[in-house]
Amino acid sequence: MAKRHAENISIGDALKEFIGANRLEKGLDKVNAKEAWDSVMGVAISKYTTDIKLDRDTLYVQLSSSVLREELSYGKEKIIKLLNEELGKKLIAKLILR
Repeated sequence: MAKRHAENISIGDALKEFIGANRLEKGLDKVNAKEAWDSVMGVAISKYTTDIKLDRDTLYVQLSSSVLREELSYGKEKIIKLLNEELGKKLIAKLILR
């Protein structure tokens, strides 16, 4: 259980402290990566996305269209940059399209 503070703190600070104390950051990063993919890539590409998995600094994306996979492979660096900007930190270093 976390220490109780005598002063008032914001709910955002309390949540950050809770996440840090319980080591929940990696799990939240995985969820945020999936949401960032949907947000950055849009509805059209999200329809063909069957699975997204974040493992360390690598994002694995399963696509149901081989044509789309080939097209996206040409812009991997730009996609990584856009995803990291959406996440607000450098979380993804490598993108693997399957």
